[in-house]
Amino acid sequence: MSEKSLEEEIKTKAQKAKKLARYMSSTADLVENQIQKAFKRGEFDNLEGAGSPIDLYENPFEPPELRMTFKILKDNDFAPYWIELGKEIDNDIRDLWQEFERFKRYTYLFCQEKHSKSALNRFEKKKAGFYFESRIKLENINKKITDFNLHCPTFRLGRGNIIVDDEMYKVISGIEKTIDETSNE
Repeated sequence: MSEKSLEEEIKTKAQKAKKLARYMSSTADLVENQIQKAFKRGEFDNLEGAGSPIDLYENPFEPPELRMTFKILKDNDFAPYWIELGKEIDNDIRDLWQEFERFKRYTYLFCQEKHSKSALNRFEKKKAGFYFESRIKLENINKKITDFNLHCPTFRLGRGNIIVDDEMYKVISGIEKTIDETSNE
């Protein structure tokens, strides 16, 4: 196929696509115009149930044979496993960063004073233990996110896994930055 005929074919397809787009937009406008005219004529004024609240007691997407089960669970504050797991993940992440802030504060207070060699060794061990525990907690959170995604009914509600090394970098750099800033004061 020559370059010229390929170019002509592309132009032809573009023209057809343009015509289709024009037709589709005119169809949407046509429907919208019909709705507006019917509204002006008052055809929507006396519809059945107008002005009364919508009954949202029953979920139309819920299987009828499970409605009673779901009602009992809802009345007793139970939720599907994946929802409870999502709450647990949120709490674990919040707790991790609260512990980070506490350890950062402890580091700041510790580094403001001069300490003996044994106190510095204890601090280094405590810091290494904190890093180790933080990594384990991040890995557990990541496993829970994977479990959440497997149980979640739709991928749109899923969560992205965390990159443990990136999060550990934030933890370590935050603590080390506190040490550097405090020692420079």
